[in-house]
Amino acid sequence: MTRVKLCGLKRLCDIDWANEFRPDYVGFVFAGKKRRVTDEQAAALRSHLLSDIPAVGVFVDEPQEHILQLLEAGTIQVVQLHGSEDEAYIKALRQQTKAPLIKAFSLESEADAKAANASSVTYVLVDHGSGGSGQAFDWDLLRFLERPYFLAGGLSPENIKQALAYRPFAVDVSSGIETNGYKDHDKIKRFMACLRGAMVEEEQR
Repeated sequence: MTRVKLCGLKRLCDIDWANEFRPDYVGFVFAGKKRRVTDEQAAALRSHLLSDIPAVGVFVDEPQEHILQLLEAGTIQVVQLHGSEDEAYIKALRQQTKAPLIKAFSLESEADAKAANASSVTYVLVDHGSGGSGQAFDWDLLRFLERPYFLAGGLSPENIKQALAYRPFAVDVSSGIETNGYKDHDKIKRFMACLRGAMVEEEQR
């Protein structure tokens, strides 16, 4: 069954809605400006989140000491790397934590898929460009992936059924459940309903 991650949560009401709809993961962004949270904000959000929903920390070329601090504090349970982190960085981080690691790749060619296949992380995430644009990429390129992956970029209630046909390990949505830059309860509800409805259809085939 395809899992779902609601990313870019930054308000207590966002967590209330996550607790209501129970995604498999939520994401706290520790980079950029639009959805960034501080360590203190993330800790408060984590304490409000149901204990059985893992929080994913999203980082861009972050010092590993900071990532490890957040893991040790229990603020996050999964690490998502969204910058230029190379294999040396990933292996060094792996030596210090058993937490699952996700590495984001911009999927624009078969060569990008080969690079994703070769990565030593637990999962790869494939997105459009540097991510966060709300735009989809050419999903036909997914056929070159030979490992479980998170599918991100331009997901919405309108295309989630099509996305599931590619059998991703998980789907990752952020801007598709927002209005004016903030998470929207009704959009989350609709996205989750469409996702779960499409999964039921897949299982019945």
